[in-house]
Amino acid sequence: MSIIKEISQLLESVKVKKPLVHHITNYVTVNDCANMVLALGGSPVMADDLAEVEEMVGFASALVINIGTLNERTIQSMITAGKKANQLGIPVILDPVGVGATTLRTETTTKLLKEVRFAVVRGNMSEIKLISGLNVQIKGVDSVADEENGVEIAKSLSAKLGAVVAITGAVDIVAEQEKVCMISNGDKLLADVTGTGCMSTSLIGTYAGVTNDYFQAAIAGITTMGLSGELAKKRLTEEQAIGTFRVNLFDEVSKISVSTLLDGGKMEWV
Repeated sequence: MSIIKEISQLLESVKVKKPLVHHITNYVTVNDCANMVLALGGSPVMADDLAEVEEMVGFASALVINIGTLNERTIQSMITAGKKANQLGIPVILDPVGVGATTLRTETTTKLLKEVRFAVVRGNMSEIKLISGLNVQIKGVDSVADEENGVEIAKSLSAKLGAVVAITGAVDIVAEQEKVCMISNGDKLLADVTGTGCMSTSLIGTYAGVTNDYFQAAIAGITTMGLSGELAKKRLTEEQAIGTFRVNLFDEVSKISVSTLLDGGKMEWV
């Protein structure tokens, strides 16, 4: 069975099972991430208080940890929830937003990777290179790194972490050790909407909630976002711009179907 057919089956599973996706995420994109999970067919919950995260993750099908707006209170919640998810066999997905921009972000990411076992780590090229121990320039939370050697970097980090590594950019890379898939869906307008990377991670978490194949889940989440971005762009009139594109993006995710994925998914093995 081809990978596009396999991820299409994951979409059907999401619609039927409606997985609960627990987020400890950032306040800039929290609402969009919740709505993106709902649009795909999952059920989001945003709970970050230490007093309830272990209990909440016990109900969940997946846990998404996003460090976009860190504070000392939520760092401990992330670690505690992550460890509980590991104990319960619930997949944990990490979005190391802006790692390297500050000491706090870098030290927190290092601690999370040491104490929590992640199913998927998704980031832009700068973030993944920095986690890999490479020297890169940092500009806030945006990637300014070139994409040279992306496949080898993703494969190497995947082997080191024992996790699927996904690098999103002009062409997306998903690696599980020696297995690599390149995804060419997307539109440049996605980079002009705050939080599309965060939303992609939430989509990955939603798919991960219905499968044990986290390589497929990462491919499915990233393809869904990229293809929905293409379709959202096509709907724009000459008078419409980024605000309408953002609304269209949610519409397209909510409308995405097996046939849409089969017809529009652009993936290749490396």
